[in-house]
Amino acid sequence: MENLLEKIDYRNIPHHVAIIMDGNGRWAEKRGKLRTFGHGNAIQSVRETITVGKELGIPYITLYVFSSENWNRPKKEIDNLMHLFHVHLKNHLEEIHENNVKIIPIGEIEKFSELIQNELIFFRKKTKHNRSGTLILALSYGGREEILRAAKNIAKKVHIGHLSLKDVTHSSFQNHLYTNDIPDVDLIIRTSGEQRLSNFLLWQSAYAELYFTNVLWPDFRKKDFFEAIINYQKRKRRFGRVV
Repeated sequence: MENLLEKIDYRNIPHHVAIIMDGNGRWAEKRGKLRTFGHGNAIQSVRETITVGKELGIPYITLYVFSSENWNRPKKEIDNLMHLFHVHLKNHLEEIHENNVKIIPIGEIEKFSELIQNELIFFRKKTKHNRSGTLILALSYGGREEILRAAKNIAKKVHIGHLSLKDVTHSSFQNHLYTNDIPDVDLIIRTSGEQRLSNFLLWQSAYAELYFTNVLWPDFRKKDFFEAIINYQKRKRRFGRVV
């Protein structure tokens, strides 16, 4: 671990890291357990991710907790996931708050139960002055849906005369996204060996560096995060320019 830390350039820390937390189900199945056993054992990976964020000074971390497509999973798995949220959400969010981390939920939160919605709203307000980093939780989130939602809101404003067509720019469009006050993603990490974005932060990741690891999410630890950062720091980011 110390050798990995020595390799990190603290002058080149990504401002925003987004993580596709994949592999919970496969992790559980390898152990002869139900898929939700993997979901329940993933919290340690979240803890270590937040710890690394604080240690390295990463201002923003986004976790892909539950996608809009996840609602299409078998009803039993959805019911078990919602039960996990009901039972553990408050304690986990309180723990994040105790680490002085701001919590911002994004996505179609209204699709969750009233209890879950209220917990998310409560902790967003409770943590808004925290200063040790920002944790964005993508819940019932889909990148296409987010872009479509923004386009519809802009079209409505143009239609009623609150916005002119010439004022629709990259900046004004971004202001209509869930992440309107959050910087674009510098690094996306996906666990479990899959190599795709899966409808995650499509607008915000236009110039993100992508890092894929075979580690299943419940096994993802600090050293794995450090390795992703070291790999990121070896990249030459050109943003379409010749450097």
